[in-house]
Amino acid sequence: MNRRILTMALLCLAGVSAAVFPKVSFAQSNPWIGTWKLNVAKSIFSPGQGPRSRTVTYQAEGQGLKAIIEAIRAQGSPNNEVLMVWDDGKSHPVADNPGYDAAAFKRVNDATIWGIRTKTGKVVQTIISVVSADGKTETVTQTGVTADGRQLYNVLVSEKQ
Repeated sequence: MNRRILTMALLCLAGVSAAVFPKVSFAQSNPWIGTWKLNVAKSIFSPGQGPRSRTVTYQAEGQGLKAIIEAIRAQGSPNNEVLMVWDDGKSHPVADNPGYDAAAFKRVNDATIWGIRTKTGKVVQTIISVVSADGKTETVTQTGVTADGRQLYNVLVSEKQ
């Protein structure tokens, strides 16, 4: 009888742990987690010049990723920001960006995140982020329009540090 109670208690504990800590396994299986450095030579920026440097650190947070971005613009000024990449496909407000006021992201498969950015409900940019099979390269393709209405086509190639 005690063995049966012990077995049931362990099963209940396992179930509660899985319900309470589901993101532990998400974080371990998420290829974006870590620090990525932009390879400027392999990247494409249109219109305009890309940054001199850009490092993104992704951390698991809630149902998504927190992206801490540290960059130096082409002109030499810093461009640092922190943003959330939610993995729920729902639109979330974005502050302090003239090009868009909301973003929605969804993990398509183990190596691909798809997203859209909107301005007053209208889609203005599409983002696709893919991590290579070996987990060493992230390629982010951004298409759409800039804040001033110019066509946007960026391909950011980053290497895991």
